[in-house]
Amino acid sequence: TNEHGAFDAVTTVFWQKIDQSARNITPFLLSVGLVLLSVVPMPVAGFAPIVPAFAVMSIYHWAIYRPNLLPFSAVFVLGLLYDLLAGAPVGLFAIVFLTVYGVALTQRKFIAGKSFLIYWFGFGIIAFGAAIESWALISIWHLTLLDTQAVFFQYLVSLGIFPLVAWIFLKWQQTLLTDL
Repeated sequence: TNEHGAFDAVTTVFWQKIDQSARNITPFLLSVGLVLLSVVPMPVAGFAPIVPAFAVMSIYHWAIYRPNLLPFSAVFVLGLLYDLLAGAPVGLFAIVFLTVYGVALTQRKFIAGKSFLIYWFGFGIIAFGAAIESWALISIWHLTLLDTQAVFFQYLVSLGIFPLVAWIFLKWQQTLLTDL
């Protein structure tokens, strides 16, 4: 019986580690899902240029609340994945996403644990910076100033839909990641 008890303990620890690893990777997997959602063609006319910046929302959230579960390397991979799937110059959105992550990390102590309005306001500022940065980098890449209208509307749509996405992330975090 003692040997059986030791086996049960090892099995329990093994499954606990599997459970913890699965939970730890969920922020990255959710972010990958949002990158995919951002590049999947939608049957709505004129929607492609103003698809909400879902990946920016995800990167911002995890940088504020659980940066240990979405490290710089994961953000870099998300950026490269977005670049490859969206047909952007490779590295462009990797730079934008890393900027979002880095800025959010520096503001974490001012945003985490504050009211939702502060959290949303922080997103608004950082997402605006990301929109300007991506517009500038793409303009430089193409050696022409691109129209800002689509970037502006994408920003507004992102700002408007952020509360819903943030609510989902916060519920996900409360449900699955509270004991990590």
